[in-house]
Amino acid sequence: MNAFKPHLKDVADYPYVKVDARIKLDQNESPEDFPAPLKARALERLASVPWNRYPDLGGEEVRAALARHEDWPEKGIVLSAGSNLLILALCSAANRVLDTAPAFPYYKGGAVAAGTPWEAVPLLDGFALPLEELLAKMEPSRPGVLFLPNPHGPTGKLFEPEQIERLADCARETGWVLIVDEAYHAFSGTDYRPLARANPNVGVLRTFSKSWSLGGIRAGYLLASPRVAAVAAALLPPFRIPAHTATILLTALESPGYVAPMCARIRAERDRLFEGLSKHPRWKPYPSAANYILVRTADAKAAYDHLLARGILIRRQDHYRGLEGCIRVSVGSPAENDAFLAAAQDAP
Repeated sequence: MNAFKPHLKDVADYPYVKVDARIKLDQNESPEDFPAPLKARALERLASVPWNRYPDLGGEEVRAALARHEDWPEKGIVLSAGSNLLILALCSAANRVLDTAPAFPYYKGGAVAAGTPWEAVPLLDGFALPLEELLAKMEPSRPGVLFLPNPHGPTGKLFEPEQIERLADCARETGWVLIVDEAYHAFSGTDYRPLARANPNVGVLRTFSKSWSLGGIRAGYLLASPRVAAVAAALLPPFRIPAHTATILLTALESPGYVAPMCARIRAERDRLFEGLSKHPRWKPYPSAANYILVRTADAKAAYDHLLARGILIRRQDHYRGLEGCIRVSVGSPAENDAFLAAAQDAP
């Protein structure tokens, strides 16, 4: 078949296969559902929404509410059905994409799908940021987009603010765009909006999937300068936020008080989980600023199979360079974490 562009010949699916298990700790989801009273309110409002009408072209009503919540100009906000679509849009617009390795796989996936040259710089020992090499590759003659997740996925590493500021300064000087992916910022307490306000070459990606307990709703957003936002928006389809999604998001943004206490509970469970894993005779957990913990084992497949046989699903990470033997476990509910720790004690 020759109907498609040659670079799409070997495009691979997103690297995830659904597996059923009693306890699901493999996708960094919130262990708590959207609060029941808010869910009931959203469903009641949805009944009055005309389903025969198209929604707002760019989610304008939600964008206005989000602008108030994030203290960000509406013209600098782009909403989409998940952050992945924003990543794809930015990759499609970029001359080239720069990344770290390992990292969230869709930075590469979006670049490959868009036919955009992609390059990754390996993390240093201890998952440290390869700052000097990244700066060296941000050439003014070949500007592009640098994706930097912070906290970092899949390691949970939190990079130094001074390092990110140097990358931002370099982006301004060389014409690059730095996208700080803050999918997990609610669990680290970090906030790179001030940097993006001060530097038009910096944008921030955020999501409703993690700290808002809305992973199934599929909604993410970009906070950026009006120029960067306009380019990303132009590469997304119109009517990008369905009416039911908008209704749920508006309900959440009207009552965001549940988010901070829930994140505090998740952080407390993360610390308890790390303490328990630190006592494991064979495993090594890495400190995390996110809602998951990366763990190095002697054999990731054996560890995965052992846990799955006990009804616990985690994520193997040993296919990444530098993560040999590694698995990743999401922070679950207290009962789920207890079950995981108990099952892990005699794991290989």
